[in-house]
Amino acid sequence: MKEFELNGHEFIELNKLLKFLRFAQSGGEANQLIDNGEVIVNNEVDTRRRKKLRVGDIVVFQGNSITIK
Repeated sequence: MKEFELNGHEFIELNKLLKFLRFAQSGGEANQLIDNGEVIVNNEVDTRRRKKLRVGDIVVFQGNSITIK
């Protein structure tokens, strides 16, 4: 399980997280992965590209689990 620190920010958008962690090469690819239902947020498939992830949220993608800290 990985952890992602918000470092004083209130949230990070889902598509930006995928891009930042290099699960996607571009924003467009991140959006496609989200649209295809390949991303799980808090145990549910979430297709909201700009879903605001906050402390405590858990994202699962391709077997990788990321906890927002």
